Amino acid sequence: MRSPELDAFPLILSHGWPGSVVEFLDVIGPLTDPRSHGGDPADSFHLVIPSLPGFGFSGPTREPDWDSFRIAGAFAELMGRLGYERYGAQGGDFGAFISPDLGRVDEDHVVGVHVNAATVGFIPFGDVEEATLSEFTDAEKVRFDRMNRFLSEGNGYFQIQGTRPQTIAYGLTDSPVGQLAWIVEKFKEWTHPSVGLPEEAVDRDRMLTNVMLYWLTATGASSAHLYYESTHSGNWPTPSAVPTGVAVFAEDIPIQRFADQVNNIVHWSEFERGGHFAAMEAPDLLVDDVRTFCHRVR
Repeated sequence: MRSPELDAFPLILSHGWPGSVVEFLDVIGPLTDPRSHGGDPADSFHLVIPSLPGFGFSGPTREPDWDSFRIAGAFAELMGRLGYERYGAQGGDFGAFISPDLGRVDEDHVVGVHVNAATVGFIPFGDVEEATLSEFTDAEKVRFDRMNRFLSEGNGYFQIQGTRPQTIAYGLTDSPVGQLAWIVEKFKEWTHPSVGLPEEAVDRDRMLTNVMLYWLTATGASSAHLYYESTHSGNWPTPSAVPTGVAVFAEDIPIQRFADQVNNIVHWSEFERGGHFAAMEAPDLLVDDVRTFCHRVR
Protein backbone atom coordinates (compact mmCIF):
# COMPACT_ATOMS: atom_id res chain seq x y z
CA MET A 1 0.00 0.00 0.00
CA ARG A 2 1.88 3.06 -1.27
CA SER A 3 1.38 6.35 0.51
CA PRO A 4 0.39 9.44 -1.51
CA GLU A 5 3.33 11.15 0.25
CA LEU A 6 6.39 10.48 -1.90
CA ASP A 7 8.85 10.64 1.00
CA ALA A 8 6.90 8.17 3.17
CA PHE A 9 8.89 5.71 5.27
CA PRO A 10 8.74 2.04 4.15
CA LEU A 11 7.38 -0.31 6.82
CA ILE A 12 6.71 -4.04 6.60
CA LEU A 13 3.92 -5.38 8.85
CA SER A 14 3.96 -9.04 9.93
CA HIS A 15 0.94 -10.76 11.43
CA GLY A 16 0.94 -13.91 13.55
CA TRP A 17 -1.29 -16.89 14.32
CA PRO A 18 -4.28 -16.99 14.27
CA GLY A 19 -4.14 -13.66 12.50
CA SER A 20 -3.74 -12.63 8.88
CA VAL A 21 -3.39 -9.54 6.72
CA VAL A 22 -6.99 -8.82 7.79
CA GLU A 23 -5.58 -7.67 11.15
CA PHE A 24 -4.19 -4.51 9.55
CA LEU A 25 -7.23 -3.22 7.65
CA ASP A 26 -7.97 -0.47 10.19
CA VAL A 27 -4.40 0.87 10.36
CA ILE A 28 -3.66 1.06 6.63
CA GLY A 29 -5.41 4.39 6.07
CA PRO A 30 -3.97 6.28 9.07
CA LEU A 31 -0.45 4.97 8.40
CA THR A 32 -0.34 5.52 4.64
CA ASP A 33 -2.36 8.73 4.47
CA PRO A 34 -2.30 10.59 7.80
CA ARG A 35 -3.20 13.82 6.00
CA SER A 36 -6.69 12.38 5.35
CA HIS A 37 -7.01 11.03 8.89
CA GLY A 38 -6.26 14.14 10.93
CA GLY A 39 -2.54 13.42 11.19
CA ASP A 40 0.76 14.90 10.09
CA PRO A 41 1.81 13.91 6.53
CA ALA A 42 5.36 13.65 7.89
CA ASP A 43 4.16 10.48 9.66
CA SER A 44 3.27 8.65 6.44
CA PHE A 45 4.37 5.12 5.56
CA HIS A 46 4.63 2.96 2.47
CA LEU A 47 3.26 -0.35 3.80
CA VAL A 48 4.19 -3.87 2.77
CA ILE A 49 1.80 -6.41 4.36
CA PRO A 50 2.58 -9.99 3.30
CA SER A 51 0.74 -13.12 4.30
CA LEU A 52 3.29 -15.24 6.17
CA PRO A 53 4.55 -18.27 4.24
CA GLY A 54 2.07 -21.04 5.00
CA PHE A 55 -0.75 -18.59 5.70
CA GLY A 56 -3.55 -17.37 3.46
CA PHE A 57 -2.37 -16.14 0.09
CA SER A 58 1.22 -17.33 0.78
CA GLY A 59 0.28 -20.94 1.43
CA PRO A 60 0.19 -23.76 1.79
CA THR A 61 3.92 -24.27 2.12
CA ARG A 62 5.10 -27.65 0.86
CA GLU A 63 8.57 -27.96 2.38
CA PRO A 64 10.00 -27.91 5.91
CA ASP A 65 12.12 -25.30 7.74
CA TRP A 66 9.82 -22.29 7.38
CA ASP A 67 10.54 -20.86 10.83
CA SER A 68 10.61 -17.16 11.76
CA PHE A 69 14.29 -16.83 10.80
CA ARG A 70 13.72 -18.17 7.28
CA ILE A 71 10.60 -16.03 6.89
CA ALA A 72 12.67 -13.00 7.91
CA GLY A 73 15.17 -13.84 5.18
CA ALA A 74 12.36 -14.05 2.63
CA PHE A 75 10.96 -10.72 3.75
CA ALA A 76 14.40 -9.11 3.49
CA GLU A 77 14.58 -10.35 -0.09
CA LEU A 78 11.07 -9.01 -0.72
CA MET A 79 11.92 -5.53 0.56
CA GLY A 80 15.11 -5.52 -1.49
CA ARG A 81 13.26 -6.44 -4.68
CA LEU A 82 10.76 -3.66 -3.99
CA GLY A 83 13.69 -1.24 -3.89
CA TYR A 84 13.54 -0.20 -0.23
CA GLU A 85 17.07 0.57 0.99
CA ARG A 86 15.99 1.73 4.48
CA TYR A 87 12.89 0.41 6.16
CA GLY A 88 11.26 -0.50 9.44
CA ALA A 89 9.61 -3.72 10.59
CA GLN A 90 6.53 -4.07 12.81
CA GLY A 91 4.78 -7.20 14.01
CA GLY A 92 2.78 -8.92 16.70
CA ASP A 93 2.59 -12.53 17.90
CA PHE A 94 4.75 -14.48 15.41
CA GLY A 95 5.29 -11.12 13.75
CA ALA A 96 7.13 -10.21 16.97
CA PHE A 97 9.49 -13.11 16.21
CA ILE A 98 9.86 -12.26 12.52
CA SER A 99 10.38 -8.50 12.84
CA PRO A 100 13.32 -8.76 15.30
CA ASP A 101 14.76 -11.59 13.18
CA LEU A 102 14.46 -9.33 10.15
CA GLY A 103 16.62 -6.83 12.01
CA ARG A 104 19.17 -9.58 12.60
CA VAL A 105 19.32 -10.90 9.02
CA ASP A 106 19.11 -7.48 7.31
CA GLU A 107 20.64 -5.07 9.81
CA ASP A 108 22.21 -2.98 7.05
CA HIS A 109 18.74 -1.98 5.85
CA VAL A 110 16.37 -2.35 8.84
CA VAL A 111 16.61 0.88 10.81
CA GLY A 112 14.06 0.00 13.49
CA VAL A 113 11.85 -2.79 14.81
CA HIS A 114 8.51 -2.28 16.59
CA VAL A 115 6.60 -5.14 18.23
CA ASN A 116 3.42 -5.86 20.14
CA ALA A 117 2.11 -9.13 21.61
CA ALA A 118 5.78 -10.03 22.06
CA THR A 119 6.87 -13.21 23.87
CA VAL A 120 10.13 -15.06 23.24
CA GLY A 121 13.01 -12.61 23.54
CA PHE A 122 10.87 -10.27 25.64
CA ILE A 123 9.89 -12.52 28.58
CA PRO A 124 11.84 -14.69 31.06
CA PHE A 125 12.96 -18.08 29.80
CA GLY A 126 13.08 -20.68 32.56
CA ASP A 127 12.95 -20.02 36.29
CA VAL A 128 13.23 -16.51 37.68
CA GLU A 129 15.36 -16.03 40.80
CA GLU A 130 13.62 -14.90 43.97
CA ALA A 131 15.82 -11.81 44.15
CA THR A 132 14.60 -10.75 40.69
CA LEU A 133 10.98 -11.53 41.53
CA SER A 134 11.24 -9.29 44.59
CA GLU A 135 12.18 -6.38 42.31
CA PHE A 136 9.12 -6.76 40.07
CA THR A 137 6.74 -3.83 39.81
CA ASP A 138 3.03 -4.48 40.25
CA ALA A 139 2.56 -4.44 36.47
CA GLU A 140 5.41 -6.92 35.98
CA LYS A 141 3.89 -9.24 38.58
CA VAL A 142 0.57 -9.20 36.72
CA ARG A 143 2.27 -10.01 33.41
CA PHE A 144 4.37 -12.75 35.00
CA ASP A 145 1.26 -14.35 36.51
CA ARG A 146 -0.52 -14.08 33.16
CA MET A 147 2.43 -15.77 31.47
CA ASN A 148 2.40 -18.63 33.96
CA ARG A 149 -1.37 -19.10 33.58
CA PHE A 150 -0.85 -19.34 29.84
CA LEU A 151 1.88 -21.95 30.24
CA SER A 152 -0.27 -24.07 32.55
CA GLU A 153 -3.79 -23.58 31.18
CA GLY A 154 -3.72 -21.79 27.86
CA ASN A 155 -1.11 -23.36 25.59
CA GLY A 156 -2.74 -26.65 24.59
CA TYR A 157 -3.02 -25.38 21.01
CA PHE A 158 0.72 -24.56 21.10
CA GLN A 159 1.66 -28.07 22.22
CA ILE A 160 -0.48 -29.65 19.50
CA GLN A 161 0.70 -27.37 16.69
CA GLY A 162 4.28 -27.53 17.92
CA THR A 163 4.41 -31.33 18.10
CA ARG A 164 1.58 -32.85 15.98
CA PRO A 165 0.48 -30.17 13.50
CA GLN A 166 -0.49 -32.67 10.82
CA THR A 167 -2.93 -34.46 13.13
CA ILE A 168 -4.98 -31.34 13.87
CA ALA A 169 -4.67 -30.30 10.23
CA TYR A 170 -7.21 -32.84 8.99
CA GLY A 171 -9.93 -31.49 11.26
CA LEU A 172 -9.10 -27.88 10.43
CA THR A 173 -9.27 -28.59 6.70
CA ASP A 174 -12.34 -30.84 6.87
CA SER A 175 -14.64 -28.70 9.04
CA PRO A 176 -15.31 -24.98 8.69
CA VAL A 177 -16.83 -25.02 12.18
CA GLY A 178 -13.69 -26.73 13.51
CA GLN A 179 -11.48 -24.09 11.91
CA LEU A 180 -13.74 -21.34 13.25
CA ALA A 181 -13.69 -22.69 16.81
CA TRP A 182 -9.92 -23.26 16.75
CA ILE A 183 -9.33 -19.59 15.95
CA VAL A 184 -12.19 -17.77 17.68
CA GLU A 185 -11.27 -19.38 21.00
CA LYS A 186 -8.07 -17.33 20.83
CA PHE A 187 -10.02 -14.16 20.09
CA LYS A 188 -12.08 -14.98 23.19
CA GLU A 189 -9.03 -15.53 25.42
CA TRP A 190 -6.57 -12.98 24.09
CA THR A 191 -8.67 -9.88 23.47
CA HIS A 192 -9.27 -7.29 26.19
CA PRO A 193 -11.18 -7.74 28.35
CA SER A 194 -10.95 -11.51 27.95
CA VAL A 195 -13.94 -12.12 30.24
CA GLY A 196 -16.39 -10.91 27.59
CA LEU A 197 -17.45 -12.19 24.20
CA PRO A 198 -14.76 -11.77 21.53
CA GLU A 199 -17.07 -9.66 19.36
CA GLU A 200 -17.08 -7.07 22.14
CA ALA A 201 -13.43 -6.42 21.24
CA VAL A 202 -13.32 -7.26 17.52
CA ASP A 203 -16.14 -6.95 14.99
CA ARG A 204 -17.71 -10.36 14.26
CA ASP A 205 -17.53 -9.90 10.48
CA ARG A 206 -13.85 -9.01 10.77
CA MET A 207 -13.20 -12.23 12.73
CA LEU A 208 -15.09 -14.24 10.11
CA THR A 209 -13.07 -12.61 7.35
CA ASN A 210 -9.88 -13.56 9.15
CA VAL A 211 -10.99 -17.19 9.56
CA MET A 212 -12.21 -17.28 5.96
CA LEU A 213 -8.65 -16.76 4.70
CA TYR A 214 -7.54 -19.93 6.50
CA TRP A 215 -10.54 -21.90 5.25
CA LEU A 216 -10.59 -20.90 1.57
CA THR A 217 -6.83 -21.29 1.16
CA ALA A 218 -6.69 -24.59 3.11
CA THR A 219 -3.83 -23.30 5.25
CA GLY A 220 -4.93 -24.70 8.61
CA ALA A 221 -2.16 -27.28 8.32
CA SER A 222 0.69 -25.18 6.98
CA SER A 223 0.01 -22.33 9.39
CA ALA A 224 0.09 -24.82 12.28
CA HIS A 225 3.44 -26.11 11.00
CA LEU A 226 5.01 -22.73 11.80
CA TYR A 227 4.87 -23.78 15.46
CA TYR A 228 6.51 -27.12 14.73
CA GLU A 229 9.28 -25.57 12.64
CA SER A 230 9.95 -22.84 15.18
CA THR A 231 10.16 -25.20 18.17
CA HIS A 232 12.43 -27.63 16.32
CA SER A 233 14.70 -25.21 14.44
CA GLY A 234 17.08 -24.41 17.30
CA ASN A 235 17.00 -20.74 16.30
CA TRP A 236 16.75 -18.61 19.45
CA PRO A 237 16.96 -14.82 19.68
CA THR A 238 20.52 -13.51 19.65
CA PRO A 239 21.56 -10.00 20.75
CA SER A 240 20.52 -7.33 18.27
CA ALA A 241 21.70 -3.73 18.03
CA VAL A 242 18.76 -2.59 15.89
CA PRO A 243 16.69 0.07 17.73
CA THR A 244 13.58 -1.67 19.04
CA GLY A 245 10.26 -0.36 20.30
CA VAL A 246 7.75 -2.35 22.34
CA ALA A 247 4.04 -1.62 22.75
CA VAL A 248 2.58 -3.50 25.72
CA PHE A 249 -1.20 -3.72 25.57
CA ALA A 250 -3.49 -4.76 28.41
CA GLU A 251 -3.32 -8.52 27.69
CA ASP A 252 0.38 -8.63 26.75
CA ILE A 253 3.19 -10.14 28.85
CA PRO A 254 6.58 -8.54 27.96
CA ILE A 255 8.81 -7.46 30.84
CA GLN A 256 11.46 -4.91 29.95
CA ARG A 257 14.28 -6.22 32.16
CA PHE A 258 14.20 -9.46 30.14
CA ALA A 259 13.63 -7.76 26.79
CA ASP A 260 16.77 -5.69 27.37
CA GLN A 261 18.90 -8.83 27.48
CA VAL A 262 18.77 -9.46 23.70
CA ASN A 263 17.19 -6.30 22.25
CA ASN A 264 18.26 -2.68 21.93
CA ILE A 265 15.14 -1.24 23.55
CA VAL A 266 14.84 2.48 22.85
CA HIS A 267 11.05 2.82 23.21
CA TRP A 268 8.64 1.15 25.65
CA SER A 269 4.93 1.94 25.95
CA GLU A 270 2.27 0.42 28.19
CA PHE A 271 -1.49 0.72 27.64
CA GLU A 272 -4.54 -0.04 29.75
CA ARG A 273 -6.67 -1.23 26.86
CA GLY A 274 -6.19 -3.40 23.81
CA GLY A 275 -5.10 -6.99 23.69
CA HIS A 276 -3.24 -9.49 21.57
CA PHE A 277 -4.84 -8.30 18.32
CA ALA A 278 -3.92 -4.66 18.85
CA ALA A 279 -4.33 -3.56 15.23
CA MET A 280 -7.95 -4.74 15.42
CA GLU A 281 -8.75 -3.85 19.03
CA ALA A 282 -6.96 -0.54 19.51
CA PRO A 283 -5.79 0.65 16.08
CA ASP A 284 -5.56 4.25 17.28
CA LEU A 285 -3.09 3.35 20.04
CA LEU A 286 -0.99 1.15 17.76
CA VAL A 287 -0.84 3.76 15.00
CA ASP A 288 0.23 6.49 17.45
CA ASP A 289 2.88 4.25 19.01
CA VAL A 290 4.33 3.23 15.64
CA ARG A 291 4.48 6.89 14.62
CA THR A 292 6.17 7.87 17.89
CA PHE A 293 8.76 5.11 17.63
CA CYS A 294 9.50 5.73 13.96
CA HIS A 295 10.19 9.39 14.66
CA ARG A 296 13.38 8.13 16.31
CA VAL A 297 14.61 6.01 13.43
CA ARG A 298 13.18 7.15 10.09
